[in-house]
Amino acid sequence: MQFSSHLLESAVNAFSRLPGIGKKTALRLVLHLLKQDPAEVNQFSEVIARVRSEIRFCRNCNNISDTDICSICSNPMRKQQMICVVENIRDVIAIESTQQFNGTYHVLGGVISPLDGVGPDQLFIDQLTERVKRAGTEEVIFALSPTIQGDTTIYYIQKKLHALPVRVTTIARGISFGGELEYADEMTLARSLQNRLPVENYVSSR
Repeated sequence: MQFSSHLLESAVNAFSRLPGIGKKTALRLVLHLLKQDPAEVNQFSEVIARVRSEIRFCRNCNNISDTDICSICSNPMRKQQMICVVENIRDVIAIESTQQFNGTYHVLGGVISPLDGVGPDQLFIDQLTERVKRAGTEEVIFALSPTIQGDTTIYYIQKKLHALPVRVTTIARGISFGGELEYADEMTLARSLQNRLPVENYVSSR
C-alpha cells in the first residue's frame, strides 16, 4: 500500500496495530478522521489518552474502574457475599448485559495454561481466596469459558477453597465446550447463571 504522506502512513500503521484492524480498515478510519472537525478529532485523541492514563483497576475485584473501588463492588444493592469468577473484563461486560446477576465479580486476569506459560501465580487467585476469607463470602460462581484451561483453573481454585465455608458453583453448560464466554448470546448466559450447578458435580463428571 503506497502513501503520498508519511503522516498518513504512520497513522494507518498505528491503527492497524489494534486487534481486528487491517491496513484497509485502518486507512478508512484515518481518512474518516481527516474529514472531521479538528475540535472533534482533538476530543477523540484526548479521550484515548485519558483512557490509558486515568482508568484504574478495582483493588477489590480487578474490574476496570474510575476509582479505587469499582461501581459494582461499591454498590450496596449488589449481593456482596456472592462472587462470580471470570477470566477477563470482557466477561464482566457480557454477564452484566444479561441483567440477571446481582452479585459481585472477581477478574482472574486469565486462566491456567501451562502450554502458554501461564501458572496460578500469574493470576489473581490468591487475592480471591483472601477475599473469600475476609468478606465471609457465601457463594463463589465460576463463569469461565468451557475449555480445558478453564476447567483446569476451576479445579485448582476449588481445591484452594475446599476448607472454607463457601458454596462453590459453576454456570450451567448451556455454553458449548471449547467455546468462548464473551461470544455467547445474552439469553444463553442468563440461563447458565440461573441454572448454575455445584462445581463438585461438574468436576466429578468429567
